[in-house]
This record gives sequence, C-alpha cells and structure tokens, in this order.
Amino acid sequence: MALLRPTAALEKVTDITPELLRQLEIDAILLDVDNTLAPPTEKIPYEGVQAWIDEIKSAGFAVVICSNNYHSRIRPFSDSVGLECVAMSLKPFPFGFNRAKRKLKEKPKSVLVVGDQIYTDVLGANLAGMKSILLCPQSEEHGFTIYVRRRLEIGVRKKLKILKRGEDYVGS
Repeated sequence: MALLRPTAALEKVTDITPELLRQLEIDAILLDVDNTLAPPTEKIPYEGVQAWIDEIKSAGFAVVICSNNYHSRIRPFSDSVGLECVAMSLKPFPFGFNRAKRKLKEKPKSVLVVGDQIYTDVLGANLAGMKSILLCPQSEEHGFTIYVRRRLEIGVRKKLKILKRGEDYVGS
C-alpha cells in the first residue's frame, strides 16, 4: 500500500499553495494535464489554472508538465500556459519523471508530482522517490483503460479515506 499512498490529496490543483509547497520542502512540480489542468483533449485549462501557474512560478517554484499523452497533445497545451513539457512519460515508470527532474536539475525528494490517478501519478512518484499530491478527477473520462483504473482506485481511496471531493488528506 505504501507505493500507492500520496503525500497529500486535495480536490483541485488550485488548492495547492506556496505555503503547502514550502511545508513539504518542494522546489519543483511535475504536473499531469488531463483531469488535472484541463479536461481531456481540451487545449484550454480549467478556470483559475493559468493564474495558479503564474502564482506558483512567481513564488519561485519550477514547474514542468509531465504527461503520458502524445507530444502533439501536450506541446500546444504547455506552450499555451507557458510551461516546458515531457510527453510520453510512460507513467508509472520513472523514466519521464527522471527526464523532467534532469531538466529542472532537482533532487527527487524536492520534486512534487501532481495528478489525478493513483496507478500512474502517485505510483510513479513513489517509484521515482518523489512526493505526490493526488487530486480528484475534475471531468468525466470515457474509455476502457480509464474505466479499469478508476475502478481499481476505489478501494485504495477508501482505505486512505480519500472518498470524495472536498476531503483533503495529508499522509503521515
């Protein structure tokens, strides 16, 4: 279960504050896109996300998008929000996280992975020696693989008491 345990869980990315990042001793953030920053396949971020990115960068934190999606999907989005990106990350394997970490010149323990999936974002962060924040999915997604992953997450979220939106969790 330890590999599936996030460092913290929040409802949405804009709930992450510079104060929380400092408390977690974070210098850099790796962000997922779909259901974290924007609806799947959309090129426009959720409301408030661009202002949040600007605030986090202004507070001195390095930020990179790290996604399993194709470069053709991620690059236009990352350009539109003013961030670098690592596409085809192969999460949960640490390859993409390590590419992003090298780009940022950071140590794993000072890097935070933020995403909405336990079996890609949280597991990958833990395998890479990084911290993680698990978010509630912000949009509906359709497709067999996402359906299977979401069904598998139900038991883990229950065990960790991350049951629904609005219930924040900070692990021990």
